[in-house]
Amino acid sequence: MTMTDQNNHSGRVDAAATAHRLMDLGSMANVKSSSAFDDLMQQIDRGEITLDGKDGLVQQLIKASLERGLRAELTDHLGYVEGDPKGRNGGNSRNGTYPKTVATTVGDVALAIPRDRDGSFTPRLVPQGSRRIGGLDDMIVSLYAGGMTIRDIQHHLEATIGTVLSHETISAITNEVLDEVTAWQTRPLDAVYPILYLDALVIKIRDGHHVINKAAHLAIGVDLDGIKNVLGIWVQAHEGAKFWMGVCAELANRGVRDVLIACCDGLTGFPEAIQATWPFTTVQTCVVHLIRSSMRFVSYTDRKKLAAELRLIYTAPNAEAASMALEAFATGELGVKYPAAVNTWRNAWDRFTPFLAFPPDLRRVIYTTNAIESLNYQLRKVTKNRGHFPNDQAAVKLLWLAVCNIEDKRARERAKTRTSSNRGGHSTLVEGSSTRGWNQPLQHLTLTYPERIANYIN
Repeated sequence: MTMTDQNNHSGRVDAAATAHRLMDLGSMANVKSSSAFDDLMQQIDRGEITLDGKDGLVQQLIKASLERGLRAELTDHLGYVEGDPKGRNGGNSRNGTYPKTVATTVGDVALAIPRDRDGSFTPRLVPQGSRRIGGLDDMIVSLYAGGMTIRDIQHHLEATIGTVLSHETISAITNEVLDEVTAWQTRPLDAVYPILYLDALVIKIRDGHHVINKAAHLAIGVDLDGIKNVLGIWVQAHEGAKFWMGVCAELANRGVRDVLIACCDGLTGFPEAIQATWPFTTVQTCVVHLIRSSMRFVSYTDRKKLAAELRLIYTAPNAEAASMALEAFATGELGVKYPAAVNTWRNAWDRFTPFLAFPPDLRRVIYTTNAIESLNYQLRKVTKNRGHFPNDQAAVKLLWLAVCNIEDKRARERAKTRTSSNRGGHSTLVEGSSTRGWNQPLQHLTLTYPERIANYIN
């Protein structure tokens, strides 16, 4: 008699009985080679068995496998199988079961946990006190990292898998990553980063009875392999040169001995803050920031023409040609009409001209802080659902989870597996995207700064 003959009396198959029969067949190879597999597929097609949802086959398979595993653990603990005569008068024996409901990624599963007479049995498969198994915590953290609020996660779990978790429970699950955040934020870093990008994005955080804007400062270092790594996240009330100086000092304390080129925006005092830690670092003002600052004073109808004239400045072959292009722009029609745009370039000239000393392939790398702007754009998509954060720690936690999520995707795109270079004995916990065409810029940097990076290249 087939599974269908045995079970399909009322038009609905008992998923629990089906799960136990599949478990009795052992391996998946045995299941597929038996007639039970074909019967199961036919029952699913007819709608007699549901795969997911409450009391579905998947849920019952999890229940059957967990209960079988728990019984095996108890057998190992007692030293004899159930029904074996040698267990009589052995000092300890089976003592029935007690009910326990655990939350899983497919919904709540009601288990019968076996126990022994003297209470010395401690389950490992479903530890005492645990109420969630099967990667549910990882699912919740992943949803949180994707930008869902705790309330959203509550609704999602209840609507999809029928599991109801309190606000406090979900918050506690996401808080479990705080130790990882601390380890990541204080991890040792490489001794040298050829290029360092520094920028900040504005987030809203509650301060007492008010919600205020704060700056989340981010640092991205390009290592000698051309991989962009997020080095840290710092939250402060305002973006300022003094705070950036503290960030640079912290990076140095974590092992960064030298930075060849630092790319940043035009914040007053920013270059001095960087060079207070690394005196020989070339500070490059982001060209895109300069263009944006120039456009702030320009009417929409003139922006396209003005952008074309500015292009002659930042694509000039050298500083002298760029200076001539700037003067031509200043004395031209648009320069006379928008003197503030001209002053934007003149005021930043000393921090713009280092860019012009490099060949085109290296210029493309340091032309803009787009490496960090791109990251900020994706982080804003994650934080926009929040409205505001209750405190700085909550903001850093979400930003870190989002960075891990973003950078893990980039790492998978770069290669399925990659072993960290571990230069200097330190591994990076989060790896970002690679820099396109990195070999040529690295070669030029090696020739330009031979004494500063030669010892770190294998």
